[in-house]
Amino acid sequence: MKKGEKRKKELLKIAYDMFITQGYENTSVDEIIEKAQIAKGTYYYYFQSKEQTLEEVIDMMIDNEIEMAKQVIGMDIPVPQKIVGIITSIKPTEAEQPVKNALFQPENVLMHYKVRQKLIDVITPLLSEVIEEGVNDGIFECENIPERVKMLLIISDGTFNEGTFTEKDISVFIDMTEKLLGAENGTMSFIYNLIDKGDMEVVE
Repeated sequence: MKKGEKRKKELLKIAYDMFITQGYENTSVDEIIEKAQIAKGTYYYYFQSKEQTLEEVIDMMIDNEIEMAKQVIGMDIPVPQKIVGIITSIKPTEAEQPVKNALFQPENVLMHYKVRQKLIDVITPLLSEVIEEGVNDGIFECENIPERVKMLLIISDGTFNEGTFTEKDISVFIDMTEKLLGAENGTMSFIYNLIDKGDMEVVE
């Protein structure tokens, strides 16, 4: 690794740690510079703004999550467990929530969109590989797997990450997933436990 690349990775790690411990909004560029013990010009050589730093921190997080997901694919475990492992791998940890929350700030709306698109683009081939394995094992029966997976990811993101939803929404999504993948009823019921219920409405 070149010296400049190593220095940039070090700065991203410092920013990542500070965004987690202090929150993105409460961390200034000057504080990152002070922590890194560098000149202001050095910081701006690598990053045009704090927003760009956040975007590259998130890219770093995604890259790490994808590596974990790839390890899951290589494991000798049943297909449903691989799906659970991949989805779990790409979720931010509880400690990383302050970084994720920064994406919901109004000034970061474009970045939020770009991150969502990147996640869908990188997760689709990984999940498609596992669904293909499931087809070979007789768990699923479908064609055009990448297109189906991408559609499910878009629907899932729009339903469960962009506002409130109900228990019925989860049930309908699971039923739709099973039909889209040609799976028997109940095959994908494990999805229920993968969904963050924080924004779920309780309907009496």
